[in-house]
Amino acid sequence: MTTSLAVDSKQRLITELQSIGLRLEQPNVGAASRRGGAGPSDHKAVTIDGVTVMVPVHTNTAWHSTFKADTPDANGISKLLKGAIPIAEISFPQTPKFYDLATADGIPYSHIATLHSADVLATTVLQTCVRYESKKSSCKFCSIGQSLAAGRTIPFKTPEQLAEVASAAVKLDGVKHMILTTGTPATNDRGAKILCESVKAIKAAVDLPIQVQCEPPDDMAWFERMKAVGVDSVGLHLEAVTQEVREKIMPGKATVSLDKYFEAFKVAVSIFGRGQVNTYILAGLGDTKEAILEISTKLIDIGVYPFVVPFVPITGTPLEDHPAPTPAFMRSILEPLGGMLKQAKMSSAEIKAGCGKCGACSSLSAYEVEHA
Repeated sequence: MTTSLAVDSKQRLITELQSIGLRLEQPNVGAASRRGGAGPSDHKAVTIDGVTVMVPVHTNTAWHSTFKADTPDANGISKLLKGAIPIAEISFPQTPKFYDLATADGIPYSHIATLHSADVLATTVLQTCVRYESKKSSCKFCSIGQSLAAGRTIPFKTPEQLAEVASAAVKLDGVKHMILTTGTPATNDRGAKILCESVKAIKAAVDLPIQVQCEPPDDMAWFERMKAVGVDSVGLHLEAVTQEVREKIMPGKATVSLDKYFEAFKVAVSIFGRGQVNTYILAGLGDTKEAILEISTKLIDIGVYPFVVPFVPITGTPLEDHPAPTPAFMRSILEPLGGMLKQAKMSSAEIKAGCGKCGACSSLSAYEVEHA
């Protein structure tokens, strides 16, 4: 029987783990860790006091972490040690049942979509990106090409494949919502078209809340089209919030101006509602806490949920040796941000689908609880 942690202890522990990372005495415990791909990577799902979060395990910081998980007991419970001192009990979500299946032409379901956290299905519909093709334009934190090069995924997931896997994940593993992101194609819709086609097929097959994520399309009418096919929430990810850092870290994406993002935010909120439009902000890339909190204030004012997560330096990317943000830096942002969200009556629990609802890559939701 695990013991419950106080709210402040849990939020501090999760914040520290997500900044510092975790060493594993038994590396293959639980479901496979995530390496490569779009979005956060080099993580493993860890359940702490009933909350599943993603914790870095493959980064240089994690290899030297003061935190270690010992070998699980017969009930799947591991002691979490800080140094030599046991401080909590943790467990690891197990490999989902749908991973055992494959399509009729032999493609493993795990190559089409993967389990994030404990009950979230996620996929990168288009595993190539116009930004990634050149070092001059690529996002220096992104590893979208790694999982494709390693043979762990396929270049494009068809709507039919996604519907098949989503149906199985709901039936076999009780998946609660789904995230569809995409590499950016060389088209003005920025991937909105393939996302709409995918959602239409999935919704016809299974009742599952879905978030789609892409860069702002040139034609804002795509947000109406997303709503029409059944999209529940939208992610338009800034990652960095000041133009100086954007141009340094993600030169290709920085050509889409902050003004364009805010135009898209406002249109999307008018269609999907307050809190149903999210943006992913990576703390630790060079933006100050003041800059992140300032833009978060503007985002909340127009109804966008700012999902602030610690930057994870992924092995094999240009930023693999970039330092992860300290726990103190993360707390300096998440504590006031939790209060701002509470005051605005915005909550991750009210998001229908997506990264903000999942919350596993940040301890932000624990700071929302503190202000409840």
